[in-house]
Amino acid sequence: MPTVDYVPLDAEAVRTSIELVSTATDADLSKPTPCRAWTLYGLLAHMATQHYGFAAASRGEDDPAVWKLRDLGDNPVKAYAESAEHVLDAFAQPGVAERTFPLAEFGPNAAFPGAQAISFHFIDYVVHSWDVAKSLGTTASFSPEVLEAAHTVAQIVPTGDVRLAPGSAFAADLPWSGDDTLDNIVAYLGRNPSWRR
Repeated sequence: MPTVDYVPLDAEAVRTSIELVSTATDADLSKPTPCRAWTLYGLLAHMATQHYGFAAASRGEDDPAVWKLRDLGDNPVKAYAESAEHVLDAFAQPGVAERTFPLAEFGPNAAFPGAQAISFHFIDYVVHSWDVAKSLGTTASFSPEVLEAAHTVAQIVPTGDVRLAPGSAFAADLPWSGDDTLDNIVAYLGRNPSWRR
């Protein structure tokens, strides 16, 4: 089975998130999202924090402080775009998929092969792009290659009690039937595809 190169797939997901976030107004920032109890501002702060955390991990840095939720300042849309460009640059460095990523938010001494760590980031930004789109009343669009890879990665995410634990990245999967691949991905990862703000 050929190895999947998650770097360009992740880049498409992150760039989609930038495009969606760039349309947000100040009034949009207080809107609800499908992601836990977060407003759009809270979700963007989480997303930006993750970008900086994964970028640091790609360089072998393991300081847990980098995963502390960030304040997006006076221009959250710009701050989000800067965080996204930061991780895109970090993941574009030669040999990044062969490095070991220390991911402190997964627990003490947690470390993963680069390709696997990037797949974690990738699935998050497919789903978070969908979250942002839903909050803004629009849609997230991805290439068939991104959707196929995201569907595969989603199926690897553990199910069961781990999804019910406090702080779990994804809620329990929801029964869903339909032909839309993105809807099926988000339902499997605990989002309701029919969510409306």
